[in-house]
Amino acid sequence: MKQLFLASLLGSTIAMCTAAMAADDLKTLEAAAKAEGAVNSVGMPDDWANWKGTWDDLAKTYGLKHIDTDMSSAQEIAKFAAEKDNASADIGDVGAAFGPIAVKQGVVQPYKPSTWDQVPDWAKDKDGNWALAYTGSIAFIVNKKLLHGSDVPTKWSDLKDGKYKVSIGDVSTAAQAANGVLAAALANGGDEKNLQPALLMFADIAKQGRLSMANPTIATMEKGEIEVGVVWDFNGLSYKAKMANPDDYVVLIPSDGSVISGYTTIINKYAKNPNAAKLTREYIFSDAGQTNLARGNARPIRAEHVKLPDDVKAKLLPNEQYKNVTPIKDADAWEKTSKALPQKWNEEVIVEMK
Repeated sequence: MKQLFLASLLGSTIAMCTAAMAADDLKTLEAAAKAEGAVNSVGMPDDWANWKGTWDDLAKTYGLKHIDTDMSSAQEIAKFAAEKDNASADIGDVGAAFGPIAVKQGVVQPYKPSTWDQVPDWAKDKDGNWALAYTGSIAFIVNKKLLHGSDVPTKWSDLKDGKYKVSIGDVSTAAQAANGVLAAALANGGDEKNLQPALLMFADIAKQGRLSMANPTIATMEKGEIEVGVVWDFNGLSYKAKMANPDDYVVLIPSDGSVISGYTTIINKYAKNPNAAKLTREYIFSDAGQTNLARGNARPIRAEHVKLPDDVKAKLLPNEQYKNVTPIKDADAWEKTSKALPQKWNEEVIVEMK
């Protein structure tokens, strides 16, 4: 009994010491970030995923000045590599596929936030070089007023039999559209290497004259050009909220399966304000930072661990809708397949359009 007691006491002491060390480390980081006084970002503009809320909080709490230059994921990594010691950016936000690319190019430095254990393994680099802060899952956005008597589709299999037009966008240029094809494949027994089930489904829809070439955007939705759109959930929710009649629209995750991906911060290896960049990532993964993302319709990676205010929770889809979403398991295979997709799409789907 005495040995058990001592073991328990030792375990408690170690845990307390670890917690204290973590707290001390955070205080040191905060002090170093305050001394730097600024954090400069790329690809993190105010109106995307409510980054504005986070920049405002960092300014108010730690006195960090901020500027952002908006650019694509590939451009961000190229900028880090080109500028090196003349770095003008400290941190960026890139699509999930670009996290490993940034590591391979040697342009990032690691930092694991204190909530690291609540980030799923599939959504982070084991060394802390990248971790998804928020996710995107392929969803349907449906204009109920334009369904021609059909029921609202709740799964991919419904798309085969409806009378409505289906808009997925340009699979040759848009990651959202390519992931839409992958989501349809996953729901129909395919995977990152095998998109054939999705290509067959969309070819059938094209033969019926129901494949729309309209890109699902706010502009095309406002014009009444989108009946059923295939979009990231955060885009669908954001579009719906901006519509003149939001109740005309339904956003949902197809119940027979979808793909989940997301966006990760990358901290520039050459950052002039590395501590401010690390503190920014720490804040993004905190309850307050995750709530800020949710305010921008982005589903936070710690969604199941954060108690969101009711008004913020209402901006997201319920957690239970995500039970059949699948992360990309083979990133290398998906990279190859997605590169070959535009040609296959033209040869097997577009050719069937009436």
